[in-house]
Amino acid sequence: MTATTQAIELAVAAAEAAGDKLAQDIVAIDVSDHLVITDIFVICSGNSERQVKAIVDSIEERLHGLGVKRIRREGHAEGRWVLLDFGDIVVHAQLAEERVFYDLERLWGDCPMVELPAEVNAHAAVSQEA
Repeated sequence: MTATTQAIELAVAAAEAAGDKLAQDIVAIDVSDHLVITDIFVICSGNSERQVKAIVDSIEERLHGLGVKRIRREGHAEGRWVLLDFGDIVVHAQLAEERVFYDLERLWGDCPMVELPAEVNAHAAVSQEA
């Protein structure tokens, strides 16, 4: 089984919204072969709790605009690791150090990556060049 077209479209929209708030290392992982509760994990990181919260707010706003309702949100008060469950996708927005510690990409390393548009992480390439 692979992620549905709808899940891929939502993952791209969430990734773009995260990129708008300068989230770093935005990736999408197709977990549909291993989980029945969701198709894709979108993972991104921010440099501060304030940035993580801004990333989350941007994602929620974008997906709400697409008519997608959030099922659950966890960790928003702390802003260190916020989980957003939209059914077809689950977003993990983490502080950079939390992301390194929990290393979700390694845990789900046997799952295929979902290709995201290059623009999603374009700001990171620009800041590395400067």
